[in-house]
Amino acid sequence: MKDQIINLFTAFETDHFGKSFPLDYCLPVYHCVSDEKLPHIRHVIQYKNTRQFEADIDCLSKHFQWVNWQEFKDFTSGNFKPQKKIALLTFDDGLREFYEIVAPILERKGIYACNFINPAFIDNKEIMFRCKSSLLIDVLENKKSVHPEISSILSLNGNAETETLKNEILKITYQEKAILDSLAEKLEVDFKSYLKEHKPYLDTEELKNLTNRGFGISSHSWDHPKFGNLSLEQQIESIDKTFVYLKENDFLYESFAFPFTDFGVKNDFFEALFTNKEMYCSFGAAGIKLDSIKRNYQRIPMETGESAERILKKEIAYFKLKKLMNKNTIVRR
Repeated sequence: MKDQIINLFTAFETDHFGKSFPLDYCLPVYHCVSDEKLPHIRHVIQYKNTRQFEADIDCLSKHFQWVNWQEFKDFTSGNFKPQKKIALLTFDDGLREFYEIVAPILERKGIYACNFINPAFIDNKEIMFRCKSSLLIDVLENKKSVHPEISSILSLNGNAETETLKNEILKITYQEKAILDSLAEKLEVDFKSYLKEHKPYLDTEELKNLTNRGFGISSHSWDHPKFGNLSLEQQIESIDKTFVYLKENDFLYESFAFPFTDFGVKNDFFEALFTNKEMYCSFGAAGIKLDSIKRNYQRIPMETGESAERILKKEIAYFKLKKLMNKNTIVRR
């Protein structure tokens, strides 16, 4: 019912959605762009190919003025007046394709982007738990028979169907990630070998190269937990460790983008975060929404299987719908 109502409202949005965009800033977020099937993310992220990504960028360019990090800061501080509503392009997770595919496209088009990284994975030292899930599912899909203990490890009765196993693997949380290592043993998946062979993440030298070319590298937490499920102490520890890494390498240490979502993150975290006077702002990923924390800006997920135009029109429609009910602002407690 909700989707039907949003689609109905979306039908009334014009092609001049830049003018009807309800905020003065647009913050699109991507993870990866590739024309290949990437086993470590294809089952958890609907990433776009190069043609789709360029079409997105060209569409956004018609309606918004792209800005870099300093211009974004100046704009949100009231010290920069753009000709149009602004857009700051962001990426998450520090995946290799940003260096090999995305950066050359953006340089050709003269567009800045900031990539929010997890230092635990840089230099391919570890692999994020959701990427482990994707790799396991990729192997499962090509197995004619599955080890009987797989169902047992997932607390399922009997020998479950492949689709059931896949769905259960996708439910595994950060706190339960040890289960993924147990599954990998039974499925004969070697995560370390995969990291060594495929190098899915950027290395420190590549990040420094990107910085020298004008791109931003900033904080996405240490190893990508869902912050709403952590204690305040765990949240701050993750931030502090990442902050040290960024400063040591002369990366952008003025911002933080929540991994997954900032849903359930309370006021006390933001109070602690902004005691660091060098921290300018943080970013969620809840779409076009306002936030009771004025320095926490919500980004728009762009990997939903739809074009940028369709995504933004739906987001605008949903914002208007929520505004009618006075529910378009995230209120923290």
